[in-house]
Amino acid sequence: MPQTPETLLTREVPLVPAQSALLFIDVQNFSAKREGAEFKDLSDAAFTENYGWFFDQLKSRVIPNMQKLQAGCRAAGVEVLYTTIESLTKDGRDRSLDYKITGFNVPRGSWDGKVIDEIAPGEDEIVFPKSSSSVFVSTHIDYVLRNLGVKQVVLSGLITDQCVESAIRDACDLGYLVTQVTDACLTYSQERHDHSLRTIKGYCRQVTTQELLDELS
Repeated sequence: MPQTPETLLTREVPLVPAQSALLFIDVQNFSAKREGAEFKDLSDAAFTENYGWFFDQLKSRVIPNMQKLQAGCRAAGVEVLYTTIESLTKDGRDRSLDYKITGFNVPRGSWDGKVIDEIAPGEDEIVFPKSSSSVFVSTHIDYVLRNLGVKQVVLSGLITDQCVESAIRDACDLGYLVTQVTDACLTYSQERHDHSLRTIKGYCRQVTTQELLDELS
């Protein structure tokens, strides 16, 4: 059946693997490991109180979902990409003003800037170091996606209501169809996560990990 403008004007479009990319956002040692710079100076009590739920969810549910997504997308021929918070300099002088105000710096080449081992990039997969909340602001990812022929972007990562939301909005404004994998994103409380999903729903298609894998198979 021929497509009409009405059928094209929807976000509910199944992935076409040859024109799709999976992007993992900030799933790195800095923000996803107890020893990461964002948490290492916290006492065990403060860590448990503020981030215990987050790390429990990350380990038991979200990282396993990310691993399934990564494997499924690789098998289907979907490009797999990564972005991590990492300055272009050791001292972070190139960071966005917002990151400077926030007060953290992930030095160029540091362990904190590496994707976690559980979803380590393949030898020919692309990693974009970014120094702002949105990967579309502080990297050349848009240029690369267009060179790759990508029109549909699948997003998974940390944290739901900050860097993930920023990427969704910017990708939409740049003309990509965006799919957010809701159970492969995470923030620091269930309330914040759920609120973010409701807020950003108007910008993207939202599916679970299993729904996306079923679609690809």
